[in-house]
Amino acid sequence: MASDPDHPKPKTSRHKCPACYKQFNRKLHLIEHMKISYHSVHQPRCWVCQKHCKSFESVREHINSPLSKTNCSKIFVEQGCNLCLKVLDSPSALKEHKQMCCLVAPAPLGTKITPCIESNVTMSGSIMDEMHNGKAQKAVAMDCEMVGGGSDGSIDLCARVCLVDEDENIILHTYVQPQIPVTNYRYEVTGLTEDHLRDAIPLNEVQDKIKKILYNGESVGRIPPDGGKARLLAGHDVQHDLDCLRMKYPGFLLRYNIQCGIHDPYEDCISVMRLYKRMCGQDHQQVFRLGDEKANSGFDSFRSMELEKKAPDELYEISTSDYKCWCLDLTKDCNPGS
Repeated sequence: MASDPDHPKPKTSRHKCPACYKQFNRKLHLIEHMKISYHSVHQPRCWVCQKHCKSFESVREHINSPLSKTNCSKIFVEQGCNLCLKVLDSPSALKEHKQMCCLVAPAPLGTKITPCIESNVTMSGSIMDEMHNGKAQKAVAMDCEMVGGGSDGSIDLCARVCLVDEDENIILHTYVQPQIPVTNYRYEVTGLTEDHLRDAIPLNEVQDKIKKILYNGESVGRIPPDGGKARLLAGHDVQHDLDCLRMKYPGFLLRYNIQCGIHDPYEDCISVMRLYKRMCGQDHQQVFRLGDEKANSGFDSFRSMELEKKAPDELYEISTSDYKCWCLDLTKDCNPGS
């Protein structure tokens, strides 16, 4: 039977996610979506339409691919930075931004045989500590170069280690004496030979030097939950470096990046520190909800009926991230779930 034109079929209201803009027929489906999506201000987003994405690659596809949104793509082509995906107010602002956004590759330290280089620039009471005024932990970048041990040279042995501070000053640079014979110096990658390791420092002494830098006066094994004075540690697969150094460091103080290309520990340290500082400096709106215990704990503190009564924007307000964004390293007071 044909529908009566005088009585059109009522439109079904759709429930739209305020973060990724997905739409659902039922409010319950929107709530379930919000629970598993972990939307928050820390997610990568399109600077044009503010759509939240799961990764920066998803943002890039959203604005700069054959399937990209027309309006977002048009504005990004004219005013967007291809490196950080930020959209500026004008072409002149974009030009100025790109000059700062493009990171210049650091000059490699090379493989000149030099004695151990040490600095007390990051020790407690230094100018760097005064600059942070106790509000956040300073970060240290570390990188190791490995030679090979074992019959086939496949065992990674730390032969060189470098640590730099946030101002790109060398804190420690030294060659390390492997604990078992080296069967492959991997010269094409490391540039190291037997001469470099002839007078290298024993591993246990290197461990002590690194611990002194990282723990910064905190007791080993008794670091407070907020990290205290201990340093954040950034690196290219830093957990692997720690394993090769036969060291442990609290996981919540580690910051990771992916390594590629020819290895130079100083160059890699500078690169990872610049990347880490860039990620820390992301322009995220800091949300504090210290007065609302329910909001701080996400959806689990609310009953189903309570959630169904909330507007989509209210659901977003109680949604929490499933990871600790590095921008939170800039302050100890910010709630990791905000």
